[in-house]
Amino acid sequence: MRACQQILIVGGGTAGWLSAAFLAKTLQSKGEQGIQIRLIESPEIGIIGVGEGSFPSIRGTLAAIGISEARFIRECNATFKQGIQFRDWVRPANSQEKDQVGSTKKDYYFHPFSQPSQRHDSPELLPYWLHGLAGKNVPFAQAVTMQQRIAEASRAPKRSTDQAFMGAMNYAYHFDAGKFAALLANHARSLGVQHLLGNVDDVQLDESGAIAAIHSKEHGALSADLYIDCTGFRARLIGEALGASFKSASDVLFVDSALAVQVPYETADSPIPSYTISTAQSAGWTWDIGLQQRRGIGYVYASRYSTEAEAEQVLRHYVGAAMDQLTPRLLTLQIGYRPQPWIKNCVAIGLSGGFLEPLESSGVGLIETAAYLVSYLFPYNGDFVPVARSFNHHMQQRYERIIDFIKLHYCLSQRRDSEFWIDNTASASIPVSLQDKLRMWRARPPSRLDFITDLEMYPPSSWQYVLYGMEFASELPANLLAPDHIKIAEREFNNIANYAEHAIRDLPDHRQLVSHFCQQSM
Repeated sequence: MRACQQILIVGGGTAGWLSAAFLAKTLQSKGEQGIQIRLIESPEIGIIGVGEGSFPSIRGTLAAIGISEARFIRECNATFKQGIQFRDWVRPANSQEKDQVGSTKKDYYFHPFSQPSQRHDSPELLPYWLHGLAGKNVPFAQAVTMQQRIAEASRAPKRSTDQAFMGAMNYAYHFDAGKFAALLANHARSLGVQHLLGNVDDVQLDESGAIAAIHSKEHGALSADLYIDCTGFRARLIGEALGASFKSASDVLFVDSALAVQVPYETADSPIPSYTISTAQSAGWTWDIGLQQRRGIGYVYASRYSTEAEAEQVLRHYVGAAMDQLTPRLLTLQIGYRPQPWIKNCVAIGLSGGFLEPLESSGVGLIETAAYLVSYLFPYNGDFVPVARSFNHHMQQRYERIIDFIKLHYCLSQRRDSEFWIDNTASASIPVSLQDKLRMWRARPPSRLDFITDLEMYPPSSWQYVLYGMEFASELPANLLAPDHIKIAEREFNNIANYAEHAIRDLPDHRQLVSHFCQQSM
């Protein structure tokens, strides 16, 4: 059995270059100086990304590979992301439904990244919120953390004096995907990754069915011990050459197309929201992401419920007059994953391994997870079988849990204004695993024991924010509330509201903080 010393990454973009940089940094730090990493990418294939969102894990990844926060913000047109605002997901925008006290219900809820407050020797606040101790009609996210108020006041999640990748609030970023890939490429090359430009003309298999070499007219035959497929939806190695099956999730997640545009700000000093704005539409949803000089806006929709022309009209209506000068870019999405993304000496990372709609920014997070697992499980001795089995188990389980989490946003909707929403709430489209969770959560709220930490991308609090943002009802018996904790919980709800006002005054304006980082020297 030959030692694994040569890695060939096929394909660039975020998946290829993030994998290259992460493996170059982590394998080198482990003292494996003999490992060689090469990346070949086509000069003719562009990047699918149209302006990306991320999850807070990206901060740890950037720190691990050695890219400073200031450099990332400056070179990737990046801004801070404190969560997601979901508009019109519960009911249509024109709904005038009243709540029990006669007020029109809010048309949005917020999914913040910060965890619900829980001080030492204090109770978990969720049960006490369920019994109305935070006040009437106070949303769960607003009751248990300051972040919603801070984000909606255009405040940043940190101060300029805070340490890199640290802040008062948990956060991720919005960034330009093309610029991020370029930054990663430059950084990976500085770590010793060899960069080749060329097109893969053929993939040669050996007698065991493993990859023996790839062929490029520019470079001839290229061989390695481990091949990483980052060729996007085409899946040139894992799919076309090795025949890995693809498990569609279209029976659960209906969207399969997107129209995207880049919209300039009205003025150079326009406020930048530090959260993604996701607005439900008749056959999908629009994203609205604020970068430094522009907004990335798109409509993710299901082609079985909408034509491209109808989708473009929805996008034009959302963007307004600025859309008159813009031509949207059409993206065709393959929603699902490969149950076996690692076969023999080839592993797929990124779109070649799977893709789920970008509602909760799982794309980059799954790339991070895959790169970490390859590094952690790295088969130094060349024995791929147990490594592939472990990698495949972890990735498949993670995909299945993310599918459940995304479906949660749809299946609880009260919208019945289109066939898209009617079908999304039908039990036939809801995985049994999610149906079981919802049945249990009718009698009690979600807790950490409902989740397997190493297989989850989203913490229990994320499920709670979406669940109760969508007005799910958990009937928690009052006798489960500890009498001596009731006053403590009420006091903490009041503290959170008061501390939020102090934080709004203390934290800088979001655009101003971004400008501060952009002005820092290299």
